[in-house]
Amino acid sequence: MNTKVVDELIDLLTLERLEDNLFRGQSRDIGTKYVFGGQVLGQALSAAQRTVEDGRAVHSIHAYFLRAGDIESPIVFDVDRSRDGHSFSVRRVTAIQHGKPILVFAASFQKHEEGVSHQFHIPEVPQPEDIPPAAPPSPEVLAGLSAKMQRWLSRMGPFEMRPVYPRDELNPSKRPPYQQVWFRLTGGIGDDPNLHRAMLAYASDFYLLGTSTFPHAISYYQHNVQMASLDHALWFHRPFRIDDWLLYALDSPSASGARGLARGNIYTRDGTLVASVAQEGLIRVLPDEQGLTP
Repeated sequence: MNTKVVDELIDLLTLERLEDNLFRGQSRDIGTKYVFGGQVLGQALSAAQRTVEDGRAVHSIHAYFLRAGDIESPIVFDVDRSRDGHSFSVRRVTAIQHGKPILVFAASFQKHEEGVSHQFHIPEVPQPEDIPPAAPPSPEVLAGLSAKMQRWLSRMGPFEMRPVYPRDELNPSKRPPYQQVWFRLTGGIGDDPNLHRAMLAYASDFYLLGTSTFPHAISYYQHNVQMASLDHALWFHRPFRIDDWLLYALDSPSASGARGLARGNIYTRDGTLVASVAQEGLIRVLPDEQGLTP
């Protein structure tokens, strides 16, 4: 259990309140070139949740990434209380850095209500205990990568990830565009459902767009491949705990026009469907001489 990185993530998602509808969050360098998209999603949801009362829980978020985020600078979150109706509330959030928006975000909240229910079944895959943890890259492999990429690959993050069928991201082969990944927070965080939801928003950005690269034998780690999230949607269906094992079942129905579309369903280990995700992102393969080292 790595409590330090879990505490750092809690701090990252616990925003400073500047005004009733204005919040400020910090950024964390996890080895990506720019601010990790999941970080801004989790922080925007945290800001929105702090303006909603009456026990209403978020059921969906929709976001567009407008600009790359600066890891070295704080992010301001401006919340618009768009509507508080009888059953639903809507919040719009703009994430701002250096006076410019980097993310526009909308979230809908609902009072608890019973209704009809059905769900897809969980895929039949090995349990997380039957999947060995991924081995870190060898020192020889790390030595040939940029400092940021070394930090990304050697990091001990707050989430434990166990892909069911791991892929060598440094030397990818062609595969069908789907995968399954078990994941969980590496430490306990109490029972606040809003924190669990913000952390799921953060984690939902892992592995998603990468699924669209599988049929093309390319990966984010290659110097001539540019990838960036363009939008992100997340629907919360049922209760869950982020510190219990969850299965992320991902697929990519299409890639075209230098964009890939990826989808995911998130299940508890007993088969309950707790969330669904969709994202479109930029996937640009440059000639080698134009490639930029991540």
